[in-house]
Formats: sequence, structure tokens, C-alpha cells
Amino acid sequence: MTQEELLEKIYKKDSKAFTALYDMYSKSLYGVIFNLLKDKEESEDVLQEVFVKIWKNIDSYNESKGRFFTWILNIARNASIDRLRSKGHNNNKKNLSADNFVHILDFNTTATNKIDAIGIREFIKKLKPKCIRLIDLLFFKGYTQQEASEELEIPLGTVKTQNRNCIGELRNILQE
Repeated sequence: MTQEELLEKIYKKDSKAFTALYDMYSKSLYGVIFNLLKDKEESEDVLQEVFVKIWKNIDSYNESKGRFFTWILNIARNASIDRLRSKGHNNNKKNLSADNFVHILDFNTTATNKIDAIGIREFIKKLKPKCIRLIDLLFFKGYTQQEASEELEIPLGTVKTQNRNCIGELRNILQE
């Protein structure tokens, strides 16, 4: 099934399309979510929430504004950041035992591999070092533009401009 056929069926709320959607994108989205949350159970919860959001909000997807994968990737990233900022997440992290940290470190390696499997990192490596650093902070580590500004010690406006330029460069590389 092509992506266009899948989208057509999702718009019609075909339940088989939901299964196909999950099969196509769950591993990639899970990798992004886990890279931000660093917790298996929470990442699985957020992944489930993300697919519900995709299903319920499919009418808000606009093909002229970008690719479907980019749209769902942003939903996953934003849901992960929302979870990181939630009080429940912060309280849970205060009570982790040392055993959990070993599990997180072991599992993180496979999550990084999942992100590499998407192929995004290979394209990002082709960018200028300042773009690599900025994209790493904003998209892989979940920083806000303000937080990236503080981390890189550059003005917020510069972060916004560089982000826009770096994404443009990345688009050009992807189109080659």
C-alpha cells in the first residue's frame, strides 16, 4: 500500500488503515520518542497517544505544507516534549532506583539505532557543524528555541534564523 492509498483510507477512518499506519511508522516514531524520554514504558504510552492524535486529527494534515512523515514526526516530538514538561514525568524521575538507570542506558543504545534506521542522522551529518548542533538540540534532545539560545549562547532570533536555514539545507539534501 502506498502512502497516498494509506492516507485515503485513513481519511475514511478505515480500521485496517490504522493497523497499516502503525506498522509503517511505529518503530520510527518510537525511536524519536524514546530518544527524548529515555523511559521504555513512558515512550510506549506516548507512542499510543501519538497514534490516537494522528487518527483523530488527520483532517488537519495539509499535504501542501509538508510531507506526512514530517507531520507525524512533529506530533510525536511535541507529545514527547509535553510529557517531559509534565509534573507527573518530573515526579516519577525523582524516584528512580539505580537499577532503572542501567536499564535506560542499555535500552538507549537500541533507541539510537532505531533513529539511525530512519536515516535522518546520515542526512544531518552532511550539514555544517553549527546546523548539526542546532538540530541535535532542537529535534533530538527536545530543547525549545529559547533553551537552545541559552545553551549555544546566541540570540533567540539567530537560533530561529539558523534553524530555518538549516532545515532548508536539509530539505535540499533530501531532494538530491
